[in-house]
Amino acid sequence: MIRLLIFVPAFLLMAASNLSASINTNGGPEPGTIAEIAAGDAQFSTLVSALETTGLTSVLNGNGAYTVFAPTNAAFEALGIDLSALTKDQLSQILLYHVIGATVNAADIAEGRSYAPTAATGGPGGKALSVMIEKNEEGVTLNGKIKVTAADVKASNGVIHVVDAVVLPMSVVDHAVANPEFSQLVGALGAAKGDLVSVLSGEGPFTVFAPVNAAFEAISEVAATLTPEQLAGVLTYHVVGGANVRSEDLTDKQEVVTVNGSKFTVHLGDKVTIKDAQGDAATVVMTDVQATNGVIHVIDKVILPKM
Repeated sequence: MIRLLIFVPAFLLMAASNLSASINTNGGPEPGTIAEIAAGDAQFSTLVSALETTGLTSVLNGNGAYTVFAPTNAAFEALGIDLSALTKDQLSQILLYHVIGATVNAADIAEGRSYAPTAATGGPGGKALSVMIEKNEEGVTLNGKIKVTAADVKASNGVIHVVDAVVLPMSVVDHAVANPEFSQLVGALGAAKGDLVSVLSGEGPFTVFAPVNAAFEAISEVAATLTPEQLAGVLTYHVVGGANVRSEDLTDKQEVVTVNGSKFTVHLGDKVTIKDAQGDAATVVMTDVQATNGVIHVIDKVILPKM
């Protein structure tokens, strides 16, 4: 089992908002529950209706600790989807993707870009879907584009942060596109033979060992000489098909068969490394970014099959 790289709980990983609190309850009466606060604010009427339709109102009236990224009515209107056309399960998964199972105030979260597990269980095998949260000088965003417009609306069972758009669950490709650290990976997928973007947007499941931009920059001279067919061979060496392999599923000296047809070997220790067919090692720097059709593990080098 991977100990050092296990996916850290949301309140340790989330990127912070620099927005001030919307409601100050110091010295005031005890606030209501998240569901009660939403029901009392007209800008959340669509959200409240959706919660009632799915039966989630009782959950957000409960005693648990929750963080809810709450879309306004305008956010639902901009989505352009008829919510009544969705099944109860589909709507539930969208709503739960806005919920984290811990109270995360703005002051609790650190600056940077990272991933947090949500209450949505739409991943293969019912795994909790990940959301990317980023803070920069302009504020905080979810999945690369959705802005937090007000933070720290205190509730008796957690906190609400208001967002300007509905956050939708993402595929492995969506996650790669949303994170600027994977821009070279996305570009390579588009340049390779075999329409790999469409393939990895499919049903899956897939396990993707995703190199960061610096990994591609380190082999830029070699990459420039590859044909689209050879590039596809390198990229598919980073993908395991038909499986959602999470960190807890990996074992020491495990041989992994890739979509390329070649194998690499996993080594567990102080650091988790992958030894490729060339005998070189890449380090796993983040695990278990869970998407709807698979899971991403981030690595610091491009691994190479036998060429």
